[in-house]
Amino acid sequence: MKPRTSRRGRLTRSAEFERVYRHGRSCANRYLVLHTFPNADGGQARVGLSVSRRVGGAVERNAVKRALREAVRALSSQLRDGRDLVVAARPEVLSLVQRSGSAGVQEALADLLGRSGGESSDREAAASQGSDGAVEATVRRDGDLAEKNEGGDEGQGAVHNREQRA
Repeated sequence: MKPRTSRRGRLTRSAEFERVYRHGRSCANRYLVLHTFPNADGGQARVGLSVSRRVGGAVERNAVKRALREAVRALSSQLRDGRDLVVAARPEVLSLVQRSGSAGVQEALADLLGRSGGESSDREAAASQGSDGAVEATVRRDGDLAEKNEGGDEGQGAVHNREQRA
């Protein structure tokens, strides 16, 4: 079956989100987590938003999603083609939206885009092509993959690799 392509540059299917979460790289700040992974067709960058109920009720989540969409639109020139991105909101982003609106969210997202650099690792390239090469990962007791800290303090902009155990 041919993968569906989104005309609006969005990630829409849960399998697309899951692939970015499992195989991609992530970097984070106090307000957002940015997950990136090379997309299969190498076309324009596609973005997915994830705002959980931990952020707040429906009204608050929708306000955060509006601010995130506006920030992505404003920073679209900084998005590298051929990448899938998932922007996950942390609960603290609600106070940022209430305090400084979409401008604050745009600043936080620009910081993450600058730090993510957009370059793909050899492991990401192999995973995006469906390679069967073994990848070492640590599996925690709850079954989730442990995150490997590659720099910085944990939670304050650390870069992580998440890869599925072969």
